[in-house]
Amino acid sequence: MKEQNEIIAIAKKALQNEAEAILKLQSSINESFYGAVQSILKSKGRVVITGIGKSAIIANKIVATMNSTGTPALFMHAADAIHGDLGMIQNDDVIICISKSGNTPEIKVLVPLLKQSKNTLIAIVGNNDSYLAKQADFVLDTTIELEACPNNLAPTTSTTAQLAMGDALSICLLESKSFTSADFAKYHPGGALGKKLYLKVADLAVNNEKPAVQLATPFTQVILEISSKRLGMTAVLDGEKLAGIITDGDLRRLLTNGNIDQMTAQEMMGKNPKTIDADSLAIEAMEMMKANNITQIIVTHANNYLGVIHLHDLIKEGIL
Repeated sequence: MKEQNEIIAIAKKALQNEAEAILKLQSSINESFYGAVQSILKSKGRVVITGIGKSAIIANKIVATMNSTGTPALFMHAADAIHGDLGMIQNDDVIICISKSGNTPEIKVLVPLLKQSKNTLIAIVGNNDSYLAKQADFVLDTTIELEACPNNLAPTTSTTAQLAMGDALSICLLESKSFTSADFAKYHPGGALGKKLYLKVADLAVNNEKPAVQLATPFTQVILEISSKRLGMTAVLDGEKLAGIITDGDLRRLLTNGNIDQMTAQEMMGKNPKTIDADSLAIEAMEMMKANNITQIIVTHANNYLGVIHLHDLIKEGIL
């Protein structure tokens, strides 16, 4: 069994191997890469990405990245393609074929069929002298010197290079289309990522109680309002307009005063409560809470009191 220092050294060596391989890919970003980007941008179809073995797994990941960033894509397994799945390819589609060697039997069978359909063929390949590279319209070179595997067998550095090249391609497409955070939210409505981009303060505040007292409200009623609404605070209003805030912390500090039970809300309140507009994003509320070391913010619109958003609301939605 390996000792701790040996394990750490092996891990660092593997990461260094892969990092160096990715950096070397910069020299592969050339006219062929540009042509590949342009062919996808000009296409009226989708991007069909294919491969076999570990390259097929990478193909699936690149498909997912493209779909989530505004480039319609789908996966076609190279082995299944020659048994019927070629039917998914449409005339205007661009094909990306991923292979380390570019010479596997499945690739040699598939490529002539793809060429017959006259679809643009882009190769992400680790061998520029391979059958795939010579047949492709555009070649994205992912040649590596050695795998991270000590036997130079298990696809490790090679698949990392393929993935990085796919990311580079996806990012170029994203920026060429001026894909914005609003577009990203449209494709990611679920989960924390989407919520950070579309969930508004008003969407959360509406689910909470709306504690409120008037300026002249006496101490005992202030206590009852804070306790009954269970948010650790109450807004203080002057009619319909927000005038201040009273929190649990304010009450604890006021307990040192002997005349607290004679005080009104106006005498107890903080006059400059942190507020956020109802149309603001929930992530902005989280950032404000962190910056001010607070757990709730009053929600307003045109200085009208609309409710409260609490730290627990944001945590529940996965916005951290």
